[in-house]
Amino acid sequence: MLPQRGRLHRVKNLLLACLLCAALLPAARAELPDPVRFSIALELGDLKQATAWLDAGLEPDFEGHLIGTGLMIGAWEGNIPLMELFHRRGADLDRANRFGETALMLAAWKNRRDAVRWLLDRGAQPNRGSGEARQWTALHYASFGGHGALVETLLGSGADINARSTNGSTVVMMAAREGHADLAKRLLEAGANPALKNDYGEDAVAWAMRQGHYDIARTFTGAANFAALVRQAAEQPLPPPARSHPAPDRADELLRKARLAEMDGKRDAALLLYQQAWSELKTRQEPQKVGAGKTAAGGQKKAREPKALVIRARRAAPEKQSLSITYAESDARSVDQLLERARAAENEGRRQEALQLYRRAAESIRAGQP
Repeated sequence: MLPQRGRLHRVKNLLLACLLCAALLPAARAELPDPVRFSIALELGDLKQATAWLDAGLEPDFEGHLIGTGLMIGAWEGNIPLMELFHRRGADLDRANRFGETALMLAAWKNRRDAVRWLLDRGAQPNRGSGEARQWTALHYASFGGHGALVETLLGSGADINARSTNGSTVVMMAAREGHADLAKRLLEAGANPALKNDYGEDAVAWAMRQGHYDIARTFTGAANFAALVRQAAEQPLPPPARSHPAPDRADELLRKARLAEMDGKRDAALLLYQQAWSELKTRQEPQKVGAGKTAAGGQKKAREPKALVIRARRAAPEKQSLSITYAESDARSVDQLLERARAAENEGRRQEALQLYRRAAESIRAGQP
């Protein structure tokens, strides 16, 4: 039997060890995340996990894998409690992600009216830069999406009606390109200048005419000029109007769940979710014909499918794009080839390889970059 002092010392050591373990357990659960896990947890609205990470020392402006910071993810999802959490911890309201987007822009793109109002009420700036600086703005995004109520909110908060994007495109060009006639008229009444040209020498009239939105073009120009434009269009037929559409929320949710399942080691579940996400994206929009033509063999050209998520596909180099939808048969074939390889691998029992191929196909569709 140990002496009394020895027994007490041993009990004390055991007690200290237990206390130390108890103190370490929360820290282990709150181990700081990598960008992917951070994004998945916050997109799924896990406030408890976000709080634990912040308590463990996570920077409030830590940027996740896809959307950006916690505040940006909250704005994208319309999750006000998540935005409040990161704002209380010191998140920058006007910080831009690696694509040059702010939380206000992301909320405007998704038509999150409550999130936009919340950000503006707390001092988020509707304009970016000063003087001759050119940046995409929330007003560009709201106009592109046809979100009239949001446009009014942003204009009421001082948003520049003639803000120029990185390639010189204007807010009213966004409405003209997407065929938002009422919104285009409202922007004109608010002082938008349809004659401003971007870096490609195009103005709002040119964008409206190219997409076949003649009612908008007529609003922007005089009767004589419009008649001349119509004659020119008759001589050089334009393709039918094409509208851009974001991927459905269900597809985004399936992709998030697939990534989470894969990270948790649930490979079969992830594989099934990637398949479901692909099916959702594939049926998102019917293939559209872009002009009539003949192949070398004399047959009709095959209709081409638009890439998904046009905006996201080009955010990495906004100065090189004009927000137009892209059609590419080779891109569609590239994705189809990935899917064929994935199905073949799955049928042969190579589940890991199939999982990777399905993920590549889904990411290609989602990003618009096969």
